[in-house]
Amino acid sequence: AAAGLCPGRALLARRRGALRALRCSVRGLAAGRETHFGFQTVTEAERREKIYQVFENVAKKYDVMNDSMTLGIHRVWKDILVHKMNPSPGTLLLDVAGGTGDIAFRFINYVRSVRERQLQQKLRHHQNLSWQEISESYQEDKFNLLGDSQVVVCDINKEMLKVGKQKAQHLGYSEGLSWVLGNAEELPFDDDKFDVYTIAFGIRNVTRIDLALEEAYRVLKPGGRFLCLEFSHVSNPLLSRLYDLYSFQVIPVLGEVIAGDWKSYQYLVESIRRFPPQEELKAMIEDAGFLKVDYQNLNLGIVAIHSGFKL
Repeated sequence: AAAGLCPGRALLARRRGALRALRCSVRGLAAGRETHFGFQTVTEAERREKIYQVFENVAKKYDVMNDSMTLGIHRVWKDILVHKMNPSPGTLLLDVAGGTGDIAFRFINYVRSVRERQLQQKLRHHQNLSWQEISESYQEDKFNLLGDSQVVVCDINKEMLKVGKQKAQHLGYSEGLSWVLGNAEELPFDDDKFDVYTIAFGIRNVTRIDLALEEAYRVLKPGGRFLCLEFSHVSNPLLSRLYDLYSFQVIPVLGEVIAGDWKSYQYLVESIRRFPPQEELKAMIEDAGFLKVDYQNLNLGIVAIHSGFKL
């Protein structure tokens, strides 16, 4: 019925399906194409393997290193991302490369707080209810604070997902949360499925950013929103020099001391320098089909939040 009402959309879906089939058929050939791993030149297949190994190595110390590298500021950046999303009860979120659950847990907390405010407002507007009726209503709604909201965490790395699941169990998150092993360049989800797609500090590690953006567009519902939080390019020359000094001289040392892994954190620093600047990434997001694309620099461009809509 939907195809009959909107033949243009059905045609577009068929074209996307054909493109995905073509993409799969040439993936083997493309695997030999040259790209970069930090400052090294490697094939795409080698890059995928090396990045997988990086995150397998750092998974257990990932959260501790994030706090150490950013002095805890990454928590504020992620809070800003979720507040910018402003999810309402019933939102279906796909968080890609979100293995350790930071965005997922914030999403759940945010939706719960919205539902609690709604519940309080509802009870305030029913002044004639008895104490027993208020108590029963509150208890009934309290056990369904997420409503129909769901967050699906998708990550290509088993170790990162393992860490995320352990955190969720330890912190008491279970309702409205699921974990899926999947590749951002070829997501294991149907078209037009999610209300919001987020990727926080993950798109930099995707071998083919263009394919990941196409997949983000495909799995979002019409009207859905794309949000990307990523390290970016600093606009202030003095801060840029200080940032480079800190990145190359301090972060790998922290990686060695805390995680016993200098090379992985050397790569992470180099990968930031090889990542497209804000305007270039904005153009790539628009090329994938998103509209109303913009970005917000945080801390003078150390990180940026990119936003776009599937309209």
